[in-house]
Amino acid sequence: MRSIQDVESYLLRMGRPFEEANDGTFVVRVNGVSVAVRVAPPLIFARVVIGPAPKEKREELFAHLLRLNAGALVHGAYGLEDDQIILASALELENLDYNELDAVLAEVDLALAQQLPKIRELAGQK
Repeated sequence: MRSIQDVESYLLRMGRPFEEANDGTFVVRVNGVSVAVRVAPPLIFARVVIGPAPKEKREELFAHLLRLNAGALVHGAYGLEDDQIILASALELENLDYNELDAVLAEVDLALAQQLPKIRELAGQK
């Protein structure tokens, strides 16, 4: 089974800047945004807060996020947590390999670069 040391080794090998937080969490910088990568056996989670969901006129934003979940994301999905829009992924730790973790973080890279502007526009954020 893989461990937190394996995840740290993979992040070092990727050359991604990160800080180790407490309880098995790494804070990885992706396109200037902090992505939490948490090792919580038997899973590993990657999570980034996109920003607050609007209180009004939410339907267009939520429909857009559902379309992205269905057609633009492979490893992750957009969701809501405490009225915050998040992008989250989960992988099994037992068989985790370098390529899987790299693919998840690459997908976050791509999502932030390509999808974030439209999401923020629909959420009424600048």
